[in-house]
Amino acid sequence: MSHVRILNIDIDNLSMDELLHRLQSGGFVVTPNVEHLIKLQRDQEFYKLYQEADYRVCDSQVVFYSSRFLGHPLRERISGSDLFPCFYRYYQGDPSMTIFLLGAGPGVADRAREKINQRVQRNMVVAAYSPSFGFEQNKEECDRIVELINQSGATVLAIGVGAPKQEKWVAQYRQRLTGVKVFLAIGATIDFEAGQVSRAPRWMSNWGVEWVYRILQQPKRLWRRYLIDDLPFLWLLVQQRFGLYRNPMA
Repeated sequence: MSHVRILNIDIDNLSMDELLHRLQSGGFVVTPNVEHLIKLQRDQEFYKLYQEADYRVCDSQVVFYSSRFLGHPLRERISGSDLFPCFYRYYQGDPSMTIFLLGAGPGVADRAREKINQRVQRNMVVAAYSPSFGFEQNKEECDRIVELINQSGATVLAIGVGAPKQEKWVAQYRQRLTGVKVFLAIGATIDFEAGQVSRAPRWMSNWGVEWVYRILQQPKRLWRRYLIDDLPFLWLLVQQRFGLYRNPMA
């Protein structure tokens, strides 16, 4: 499997079909975007678990264009919000693939569960849970979530509680989830699947300006991330292009 190095992360140069086929054997999938790449410059724990993930696929059109700028183009963008529906449709006829949804606000994960099961015409999403705010710091709730997932019999965990929280939670509890073989860190995808939040038009995603649509939807929550926190990425990318970038986690 080939890789493309962007800043301090090797991104797997896979097509969607190749990834879906490989997931038959299991694996932990993370989906690097600009926000992740910025966090990976300063969060040692996040950086370490990224090295331990089985698959790192390009979540962002901006990151996809960046690979071209660096002279090593990625074959395809595989965003979490595209991967998840492709995954459940790809495996809808495979009874061994059953999903637990973890994330989103109260009742949202349950609505997503109902809609997905209607689409695939079977009880593929066997259970769902919307955790409380700050749940990752509540050991009792985390233990309860582990028990719920194990009791559900799910072989797939789709977690959407934001980065790096979702990736860190999987890394911490993965070994206790005895029946789960596929781990998908999918961000806001549960909201999309439930119809709670609408996705940007396809043309905006293809042109790398989906972030504009998301800011307009949730300005108070997202304006700082996209307009301030992510800006250093461009400078870091230029440094890499000219051989000046140094990995701060090395």
